[in-house]
Amino acid sequence: MQVEVRKEHEWLQQLVGDWTAEMTASMEPGQPPSTTQGTESVRSLGGLWTLGEGQGACPDGSPVTSLMTLGFDPAKGRFVGSFIASMMSMIWHYDGALATDGKSLVLDTEGPSMAGDGSMAKYQDVITFLSPDHRTLTSRALGPDGQWTEFMSADYRRKI
Repeated sequence: MQVEVRKEHEWLQQLVGDWTAEMTASMEPGQPPSTTQGTESVRSLGGLWTLGEGQGACPDGSPVTSLMTLGFDPAKGRFVGSFIASMMSMIWHYDGALATDGKSLVLDTEGPSMAGDGSMAKYQDVITFLSPDHRTLTSRALGPDGQWTEFMSADYRRKI
C-alpha cells in the first residue's frame, strides 16, 4: 500500500512531542471545577498517525492513563481517531475536520449521556494550537437545547 502524506497528516505532526498539561473539569452542575496536572507524550506512526499517551489524575485523585490516536482518511476526507482511558471501558471514535482558521481540529464523537439515564449523547473534542509550543483541548457536550456546553479543558505546553 502506497499512501501519500497530505497536508492534513502534516497538521497532525505538530502534536508530536512531550507536553505538560493542566486540566480543569466541571463534571457536575453546581459543583466547583477541579484542576489536575498531567503529561502527554505524542509520537508519529509513519507520518500518517499520531499516538498520544497521557498520564494524569481523575478529579478524585486516582491515576489515569489515556491513549488518543489521530489520522486523516483521504477516502472519507475526514480526520479519524479514537480515545481510550484507564478509568472507562468505552472506546470513543472520532470523526472530524479542521476549522476554517486552520488552527483548530474539531472531533465529533458519541458516548453515554452525562445524565446517567443510559442514553447516548453527542460530544466534541477541539484541539487548538495557540503557538507551536502551546495548545488546548476542550471537551463539550451537546445539550437538549442544541447548545454546546464545555465540561473539560486542558492547557498543554511543550516540554523544552
